[in-house]
Amino acid sequence: MSLRIPPIQCLLTFEALARLRSVTQAADELCVTPSAVSHRVKQLEQMIGTKLFGRADFSLTTEGIEYLAHVREGLVSLQRFPSANASPGRRKLRLAVTPTFARSLLMPRLRHFHEAYPEIDITLQVSIPLLDVVAEDADLTIRFGTGRYADVEHVCLIKDEVTPLASPAWVRENGPFESPEDLEGEALLRSPLEPWRTWFAAHNLDWPEPTDGSSFNDIGLMCDAAAQGLGVGLVRLKLATPWLESGQLVRLYERNVPSPHAHYLCWRTGTMERWECATFAEWLKRALA
Repeated sequence: MSLRIPPIQCLLTFEALARLRSVTQAADELCVTPSAVSHRVKQLEQMIGTKLFGRADFSLTTEGIEYLAHVREGLVSLQRFPSANASPGRRKLRLAVTPTFARSLLMPRLRHFHEAYPEIDITLQVSIPLLDVVAEDADLTIRFGTGRYADVEHVCLIKDEVTPLASPAWVRENGPFESPEDLEGEALLRSPLEPWRTWFAAHNLDWPEPTDGSSFNDIGLMCDAAAQGLGVGLVRLKLATPWLESGQLVRLYERNVPSPHAHYLCWRTGTMERWECATFAEWLKRALA
């Protein structure tokens, strides 16, 4: 007996499109192009020999409603198998992530992922792709940069804004800071990951990029240095959340400046065919939304 079971990506796409009723939203959720969504649905309809969507608003046909119930039941069963105790069948996911993103944004949320998907084991590796510190064997990589990556498929996870931050004691000793010009001559902490020229240009300051003072290839280390009173760091606000909430760092100015870079989730072609990779990508986008 020969069984013709539709590819899992077609079933996932059908379920997403039926739920969201938008090709664009389904494509964003699944980290694929809108044309891939349309192609997968058409492929599924051809395989099962029936129309699933009746109109342009993506309302389901009678057969589509019935088939959706079966698909969702099957997907739920697949998510629950193997059980958490069946270690030979556990899914493995290798994730490379930038240090401060992991510390500030991923780790506070990761427990929720493990509770929702206990069958997926994550191996977390630190990478700094902007500085060519990479984890070659990772399934998914979180990069910080311009988003112009020709070597991988990718989706933007989160954009951020920058502003100067320092310890409360440092501000009391060296302030007040009422205008951007008040930073002239102060100890500016440096990082190739967040050049000061972005902030200078936004405030019409014709200042060169600092070449003196302490430099860090990790934003978290720069935040720690600023918290210890070594100077002022230009920091992305979302990454700085732990230091701001604890009071270790404070803002010098109210205005935020958009960072020219963003965080992207990247993967090699074919990676999202694996259920654990597609599941983590979907969860991470929702968690950071």
